[in-house]
Amino acid sequence: MGGAVKSGKIWGQTSLIYANHVLELHRIEVKAGGFCSKHKHLHKWNGFFVEKGTLKISVFKNDYALVDETILKAGDFMAVKPSEFHMFKAEEDTVAMEIYWAEPLDAEDIERETVGGNAP
Repeated sequence: MGGAVKSGKIWGQTSLIYANHVLELHRIEVKAGGFCSKHKHLHKWNGFFVEKGTLKISVFKNDYALVDETILKAGDFMAVKPSEFHMFKAEEDTVAMEIYWAEPLDAEDIERETVGGNAP
């Protein structure tokens, strides 16, 4: 895939960095006060990793009448599971990576032939 595919949003901008049949990676730039729609994904997880700024993620829980709000700062990550309504809002100008993936993914899906190291 060539350069990022950019798309303007009312809240800022999103750029598709990479996509295949099980994963999407987007870089989002959200203006202070900008927020996305309240939405859910039926089958995919939605993760957020903040590069700079502050992003508030609101998750409307299915199991009980509660809205979980998590404030993410630079270096923080969180994931929203499928079928939960959620939205984000930037507390200040924010740059983040938005990741979508489907499960099951097998974290043990690796077979090592050698061990990594550090050459002297």
